[in-house]
Amino acid sequence: MKFFVDTADAQAIAQLAETGLVDGVTTNPSLVRKSGRDFLDVVGEIAGLVDGPVSAETVATDHETMLKEGRKLAGIADNIAVKVPLTVDGLRTCKALADDGVMVNVTLCFSANQALLAAKAGATFISPFVGRLDDIGQDGMGLIEDIRTIYDNYLFETQILVASVRHPVHVLDAARLGADVATLPPAVIWKLFDHPLTDKGLAAFLDDWAATGQSIL
Repeated sequence: MKFFVDTADAQAIAQLAETGLVDGVTTNPSLVRKSGRDFLDVVGEIAGLVDGPVSAETVATDHETMLKEGRKLAGIADNIAVKVPLTVDGLRTCKALADDGVMVNVTLCFSANQALLAAKAGATFISPFVGRLDDIGQDGMGLIEDIRTIYDNYLFETQILVASVRHPVHVLDAARLGADVATLPPAVIWKLFDHPLTDKGLAAFLDDWAATGQSIL
């Protein structure tokens, strides 16, 4: 499963990119607002930090303007994936951009029927929001399972990009279900490294090594 970083913080992305474990980035208007920087500048900088897809979101709600925005965003760098909402106009825009060879990430997916429509429109990625579904008492991971089944039934190439990830258990469940990508806030990625037994074992090994009085270098 690929890991995307869900942030517009270039410094956080650069730090995670150094691990070699980052496959792409997702941004949205809310994340850009937190950064306090110019949107196009942020997208351009991020696109230079990673080799994989960088999702940049349109903000128009009508097809014609959304398509113009999408083409402008796609022109920033070759690895831009244009994000559009899962609306009628959003999927019209998805189809037009996909026909032009542009990567498209269809966002704000909350049902398997919506995911089916996005795949038929040629989406590169579909972004189901598991955390937001969990928040209202619905089964976010159940949606991932349904989408995986439908896409496999018809050999759709659209990648399932699990979004609104809140904790490491979401990552584990997404991987078990065969999701293609999980987009994770930096804090969640760092938590994946943690386990108390790892810390305890390392401390014991280091204590024993110190007692030998030796040095590798």
